[in-house]
Amino acid sequence: MNGIFIALILGAVLTAAFSGTMPEVSQAGIESAKQAVQIAIGLLGMMALWLGFMRVLQDSGVMHSIARGLAPIMRRLFPDVPVEHPAMGAMIMNMAANILGLGNAATPFGLKAMQELDKLNPHKGVATNSMVLFLAINTSGVAVLPLGVVAIRASLGAENTAGIIVPTILATICSTVVGVLIAKSLQGRARFAPERHAAATEPKTSEASSSLADGIPKTESVAAQAQPASKAGLLALGIFFVVLMIGLTLQTGRDPATGWDQARSILSSWLLPTLMAFIVLFGLAHRVKVYESLVQGAKEGFSIFIMIIPFLVAILVAVGMIRASGALDWLIARLQPVTSLVGFPAEALQMALVRPLSGSGAMGVMTETMIQYGPDSFPGFLVSVMNGSTETTFYVLALYMGSIHVRATRHALAACLAADVTGVAAALVWSRLFY
Repeated sequence: MNGIFIALILGAVLTAAFSGTMPEVSQAGIESAKQAVQIAIGLLGMMALWLGFMRVLQDSGVMHSIARGLAPIMRRLFPDVPVEHPAMGAMIMNMAANILGLGNAATPFGLKAMQELDKLNPHKGVATNSMVLFLAINTSGVAVLPLGVVAIRASLGAENTAGIIVPTILATICSTVVGVLIAKSLQGRARFAPERHAAATEPKTSEASSSLADGIPKTESVAAQAQPASKAGLLALGIFFVVLMIGLTLQTGRDPATGWDQARSILSSWLLPTLMAFIVLFGLAHRVKVYESLVQGAKEGFSIFIMIIPFLVAILVAVGMIRASGALDWLIARLQPVTSLVGFPAEALQMALVRPLSGSGAMGVMTETMIQYGPDSFPGFLVSVMNGSTETTFYVLALYMGSIHVRATRHALAACLAADVTGVAAALVWSRLFY
């Protein structure tokens, strides 16, 4: 990300020097900095709200429910890991947290999983098949609810804030499937054989990730606090669902649209309110103090708010300057004939390139793209889906592999990048269908 930021700033200044746009570049830098803070403030409310709802789900025991559902699949995906081994439990909890968008809980479990997988590793310093597959799944953007992206779209005034959720989920499924297939197909190749990459000496055990891994007991204790669902609560949830279906049927009859247009309209307008009501009733059914739990989760939104402002300011200023200089217009004009062949707008190329490198940088590029073209434009819709269906590949690889001193990643990068490329391509296809 450091190289990208420097390249954008230097490219903007040099381009402006030859194109005569230096005044525009100067003004863009100042205005972009102001705009970044305004966007962050607008994002704060939505972020706090949805982190609160996610905390209700967490306290309701949904993470463990997802974990139980994933167990049969995990046994088939990771045959080298004994069912009762701690690595299996850590991987399941990591994926359950990622599915719910609980990144703070997912990271400690991911680091714990890598440490436990390394105990099964006969070639220290060389990634095992299970490690590669686990990271391929992690970098495929496995989150089901892209609530952060929805919050940003809402803060920018998008009319169809939740319209990206379904295409994002579908694109995520595509990237995850490809990541798994590539990891499985390459693990038996001779050039990726672990013996070929075996280090001459075994590295020392790493303690670099201990501070993050320390969050595991706390996360586990929170997830384990859920009470069994009460019959009255489940009855209320069932009644709510039946009444909702009746209302949906009546609304469908009044809607002049038909077929796919009607389904898309219902999904985009009904999904978020229905999800809020479902989470509230689900928490109530599991004897969770919904209000207190939501407030506790919402507090995390303020910490995230403070954290993202510097990233937003840096990337929005850099991108604003490069656009004001005319450099991107020049590049887009030359790439347009190529990207148009597959229907990929050149305006979204920045997102495709930055996303594997930096999550915060990608968020800034996504936000700036929606500001430039509008959150309800096709480029704005596409970058939103791309952000939710791909992951910061190089960051995840560096953090997880580095935590156990793995120096030979074998086919991990190939599998993770294949998932990234698939995520971008699938985002384009599903965005065309849902936009």
